Amino acid sequence: MANRGPSYGLSREVQQKIDRQYDPELEQILVQWILAQCGGDVKQPEPGKDNFQQWLKDGTVLCRLINSLHPRGQGPVAKIQASAMAFKQMEQISQFLQAAERYGIAATDIFQTVDLWEGKNMACVQRTLMNLGSLAVTKGDGLFAGDPNWFPKKSQENRRVFSEDKLKEGQSVIGLQMGTNRGASQAGMTGYGMPRQIL
Repeated sequence: MANRGPSYGLSREVQQKIDRQYDPELEQILVQWILAQCGGDVKQPEPGKDNFQQWLKDGTVLCRLINSLHPRGQGPVAKIQASAMAFKQMEQISQFLQAAERYGIAATDIFQTVDLWEGKNMACVQRTLMNLGSLAVTKGDGLFAGDPNWFPKKSQENRRVFSEDKLKEGQSVIGLQMGTNRGASQAGMTGYGMPRQIL
């Protein structure tokens, strides 16, 4: 990767706006969850956006996280190895992203590899991990570790089945959201086409 210098003008304003979206409190929740989910394999990072980025940058923590959300031996990332080489780290991040999409996270909610690796958009990384935690809580398969109150539960389908009689009964009822004609009157209305009286 090329080492980019400081940005100026509009680029700087855009980057500052992205940086303001980062939530230090959410970082602490995510760190607690990842440590609880991965067990003793992972060491805790120092607080701060840069430390959080360095902790996740090589992709090993993320791969362990996604593997821990699957039954033992059925993790989607088969080979997890720490490496100092940039392309290996980026490859592990992209393996996590593909596994997260297969887990059920929408493609629009997933960050890009460079968002994490270059630290350009850590707020997007937080959102992806937040969605992953919410999905893990919602699945309720017993593989989630940690406090379920850390993440909001995603809404689930609540299908209703009505009998034919009930459906026919509903067709004859006029709901009040469509309005009512009680008390409606045209008293006091002027005919159409009359000029407006301005006094």
